[in-house]
Amino acid sequence: MANNVFGEALIPCCLSPRTGFYRDGYCNTDALDSATHTVCAVMTEDFLSFSLATGNDLSTPRPEFNFPGLKPGDKWCVCLTRWLHAYQEKKAPGVILEATHEKTLELIALEELIKYAVKN
Repeated sequence: MANNVFGEALIPCCLSPRTGFYRDGYCNTDALDSATHTVCAVMTEDFLSFSLATGNDLSTPRPEFNFPGLKPGDKWCVCLTRWLHAYQEKKAPGVILEATHEKTLELIALEELIKYAVKN
């Protein structure tokens, strides 16, 4: 069982639409997940625009990948480095800490994540 940033059992980030590298609703990761989709983020217009401008369109539906497109308020497991980049540019979205994988702590301090914490 995977753990969150508090060392407790990881809870689902979003089941509708299903998020996560394995599309199981969890921000779980392993060696196959080279992009490290570990941060359970709550989408904002700022972050979606930032992500689009930096090469990752999360807003446009992609039915061929069973991806509905995201809008502000949606929860999604985002790549650790994408969230970190957005954080550095002051565009980071809120984070659901209980659904954020502990691997996130390899690059981002818990104290910084707590500043972006939102309730599930």
